[in-house]
Amino acid sequence: MAYQVLIPDNVHETALTILAEAGGIDYHAPGKIPRDELLSAVPSADALIIRSGSKIDAEVFAAAANLKAIARAGVGVDNVDLAEATARGVRVMNTPNGNTIATAEHTFGLMLALARHIPQAHRSLSEGKWDRKSFMGTELRGKTLGVIGFGRIGRAVAVRALAFEMQVLAYDPYIPAEAMAEIGVRSATLDELYAAADFITLHTLLTDETREMINAATIGQMKSSVRIIDAARGALVNEADLADAIKSGRVAGAALDVYQQEPPEPDNPLIGLPGVVHTPHLAASTDDAQVAVAVEAAQLVVAALLTGEYRNVVNPEVLAK
Repeated sequence: MAYQVLIPDNVHETALTILAEAGGIDYHAPGKIPRDELLSAVPSADALIIRSGSKIDAEVFAAAANLKAIARAGVGVDNVDLAEATARGVRVMNTPNGNTIATAEHTFGLMLALARHIPQAHRSLSEGKWDRKSFMGTELRGKTLGVIGFGRIGRAVAVRALAFEMQVLAYDPYIPAEAMAEIGVRSATLDELYAAADFITLHTLLTDETREMINAATIGQMKSSVRIIDAARGALVNEADLADAIKSGRVAGAALDVYQQEPPEPDNPLIGLPGVVHTPHLAASTDDAQVAVAVEAAQLVVAALLTGEYRNVVNPEVLAK
C-alpha cells in the first residue's frame, strides 16, 4: 500500500514529479486549502509538505493519526507546534539551503532601498515631482552592520556587506567567534552590537528570548541614526515601539518584509509611516528559491517514508523515541 503525502500549500510542481517518480507514494496536492479542508484531509496522511501558510497545531496533530513526518519547504517552522509533534513522534524537517541566497539578496535590497529612499523617490517622481532635496541618503561604505543571527542567511548577508566595504558585527551564541573571524566579521554581544551598529539586520529564529527583541528598551541602546531591517520574523519586532521611535527620530528608518500578523492589519502603526520601506513577505519569492525548496522538501519526504532516513530534523528529541 502506497504512502500518502498531503500538500496543503502551493509548492512548485517539481516536488510532485519527485514524489510521483519515487514509487510507493501517492500524493494529494490541492494547493492552498482552508483549515476545514486540511482537517478533513489530514487523517490519511503519512507525511505533509507545507509552506508558511498552513498552521499545524495540536488540533491538526490530533486528526493526523498516521502522520510520521512534516517537511517545511522553507526554513522557519513557527507555524508548527514542535512540542506536539515531538510528543506524537512526528519528525519535522526543514529546507535550510534553498532560499538562502534569495533572502540574503532581498535583505540587501531592503538595506539599499532604506539607505537611499528608493521607493519614496520613485513614488515622488511617479507623481510628477522632481524633488531631490527630500531624499538625501547615506552610503553603506564605512558603516557598521549588526547581524543578529549568523546562520546561512546571516552569513550570506555579511559576505555581501563586506563587499560593500562595511564593518560587520554579528551576534549568535551558537556560532564560534573564530568562524565569524574567518570571513572578516567580529563577534559581539547584543549590547555591543546595539551600541555600535548603523544598520541592524535580523536573521535569528523566533524563540521566547528573541520575541520582540527590538523594543523600546533595546532601541534606547542604539544610535539615533540606526536603520533596522527585518526579513526574518515579524514577531522579532515590537511594531508599536519601533513606530514610536521612528516618529520621534530615535530611529532613522526601517525596512520590513515580515509582520506580527500577515497580512498586516490596516491600523498597523508602521504601514504608511515615512521612513519605512515595506514588502509583503517576498524574501524567498524567487523562481530559483521556490524550485529549490520544493525539490529539497520532496526529497526529504521520499527518504523519510521509503528508507526511514530523516534529515534536517528541527525537533531532534523525537529521534530518541
